[in-house]
Amino acid sequence: MMTVAGNPVLSTPNGVQLERALADLDFMVSIDYYLNETTRHANIILPPTSALEHDHYDLVFNLLAVRNTAKYSPPLFDPGPDARHDWQILAELHRRLDRGQLTALWKRRLRSKLGPRRILDLGLRFGPHGTGLRPVASGLTLKRLEKNPHGLDLGPLEPCLPERLRTSERRIELAPQAFVDDLLRLRQERNKDPASASLMLIGRRQIRSNNSWMHNFRRLMGGKDRCTLLMHPDDASDLGLEGSQRVVVISRTGRIAARLQLSEEMMRGVVSLPHGWGHHRDGTRLATAEQHPGASLNDVTDEQLVDPLCGNAVLSGLPVRIERADGRRR
Repeated sequence: MMTVAGNPVLSTPNGVQLERALADLDFMVSIDYYLNETTRHANIILPPTSALEHDHYDLVFNLLAVRNTAKYSPPLFDPGPDARHDWQILAELHRRLDRGQLTALWKRRLRSKLGPRRILDLGLRFGPHGTGLRPVASGLTLKRLEKNPHGLDLGPLEPCLPERLRTSERRIELAPQAFVDDLLRLRQERNKDPASASLMLIGRRQIRSNNSWMHNFRRLMGGKDRCTLLMHPDDASDLGLEGSQRVVVISRTGRIAARLQLSEEMMRGVVSLPHGWGHHRDGTRLATAEQHPGASLNDVTDEQLVDPLCGNAVLSGLPVRIERADGRRR
């Protein structure tokens, strides 16, 4: 098995079960900087260059821009002589694992200098603002972007939806039949007796945290405990619970403990725990994160709960039970 910059023990449903499975693998390799909750199971960890040691051209957030722009950022620092970019690591692994399945032509291409820079340049040249391989000064090329370190404004956004629509009537389907057919199930869920319903656990994001990536950075980990379970005060009163006390969240797959935080912003019947925490496993080297372990939301998510419409695991809206951590009842 190979993981690349991921931490599925903390990010996939029933992470405890996955953790046990990783321990039984014959071989595992991770491309990562850290010995974290997942990579601690790896036989080999291959660290790539850092974000400041390689160049960058945004492909994702340009889709959210309000104007057509293009910007290339060169590396801030030169990588060391033994350092490798992630694409170089993956290409070399591909070469070494080849069992004669690649043609001689593709082997030559893999060994050539056709890396991200050349691919980016070709994409710019043959994109809507490029002029192909012709040496036209106004055409968009990587060389031109390098001469404009603050980027280029290519003008206002242009309509493109009609060309991209693949529906039969060339219109956006606001109510596809699959969605309409699923409304019956949603109505049945909503009409359940509230008295018999479990509390519903949802996740949340935090401004100083991105999944589990930022928890080993000291400057972002100061202040109050942020891995708290939010609950409406009326729900807490019904369960005989008080703010700031330790509680246990229980589901079919397991149980975790967290400090209770009361908030009237929470809907009744819903509790919330941030995801990405759970830095209490042995064998990691995350000194700062280990001082603020928190609880992993995905230790109580259920891999058997799947959204019937899209087939995705249910990561939010999980039925749970909340009890006092000391075991005492009201």
